[in-house]
Amino acid sequence: MSEAQDEVLRALQAALAAEHAAVYGYGVVGGRIGEQRRTEARTAYDAHRARRDALVRDVKDAGGTPVAAAAGYALPFPVPDAAAAVRLAAELEMRVAGVYADVVRSSGGERRKSAAEAMREAAVRSVRWSGESVAFPGLAERSGTAAGGPAPAP
Repeated sequence: MSEAQDEVLRALQAALAAEHAAVYGYGVVGGRIGEQRRTEARTAYDAHRARRDALVRDVKDAGGTPVAAAAGYALPFPVPDAAAAVRLAAELEMRVAGVYADVVRSSGGERRKSAAEAMREAAVRSVRWSGESVAFPGLAERSGTAAGGPAPAP
């Protein structure tokens, strides 16, 4: 495998890990979110599950073994109520956008197009949840936000 192929595979694995974390995180969001935003949370949850499943196929197509979901994830902050659930959803989306930016940087063709679409969708959902935007969605070094997902629980 070439260095460029290794870079693409690493980016795909990171995106898959972030999607696993987002699916877990939206499980928490769904349990705390208010009734008025429950449909929005469910739609985002379903979108992340679909992206996760697509990434499993992409990793296999790239010659890798898809990274498994962790048994649990440490959330970036406590989520005791609907307001915190909204903050968590926005955070999850910004983190997912960041890892898709790496896939965009490392790939080309249809994979790059799909990653750019996923990055845009995550950035838009983040703005919907937070009511705020950043100049360069998905680019942590430009927005001051760390990319990744909730940390796996020990």
